[in-house]
Amino acid sequence: MIVYFSGTGNSRWCADLLANRLQDEVLDSFGYIQNGIAADLISGKPWVFVCPTYAWKIPHIFEQFIRSGSFMGEQEAYFVLTCGSDVGGAGAFLDELCKSVGLRYMGILEVVLPENYVAMFPIPNEKKSARMFEKARPILEEAAAHIEARRPLPGKAPTSFDRLKSNAVNKVFYKHFITAKPFTVSNKCIGCGKCAKECVLNNVTMQNGKPVWGANCTHCMACICGCPTEAIEYGLMSRGKRRYQAPRYK
Repeated sequence: MIVYFSGTGNSRWCADLLANRLQDEVLDSFGYIQNGIAADLISGKPWVFVCPTYAWKIPHIFEQFIRSGSFMGEQEAYFVLTCGSDVGGAGAFLDELCKSVGLRYMGILEVVLPENYVAMFPIPNEKKSARMFEKARPILEEAAAHIEARRPLPGKAPTSFDRLKSNAVNKVFYKHFITAKPFTVSNKCIGCGKCAKECVLNNVTMQNGKPVWGANCTHCMACICGCPTEAIEYGLMSRGKRRYQAPRYK
């Protein structure tokens, strides 16, 4: 079974491609996380977990989703992490995660796709983004062959710097940078409520027809990148930047 979490669609695209290639079921974890439901799943094929990379580890909310859930049937667990540059030393933490939930870690695949973190980084244009998706296709196809044969993914060995990024830097990042305080909304807002509906942590509420952010944010960028009128800004960091939504897999 392919289980994924995605904020702006990169990981969804990968999950759909793998599901098509492996002829396997695909499941979005969004509803489970948003509604606080522990997953109770069973699969006759290896587990494939697909998600973004947040500060060189899987998102904390997706880690908690896996830790709190029940994944029965097969024990092999593969991880596909989308990123803007690299996944650091995320593999070591995923190995520990698998052991804690009774799964067997089968490796990690790093898939570089268009950056969506508009709160900090520039977003590539449509032409460059399209090239990145085409480059990712054969990488995912090769990974699918390994999964189908139940072979470990041939990931690269992490360096000491990779391990530092996924450990100490990740902790600092979550403590000091993951905040919803800079979010603002302009008069371009039409009060559609899409941002509130697509917030996986129910951190956005509509008050007097405008979104208001609480303190429980994971920086998935679904609200700001999904706004149909681009009315949402993240302080000055997002000003003038392209909003990003991944295409649907075809």
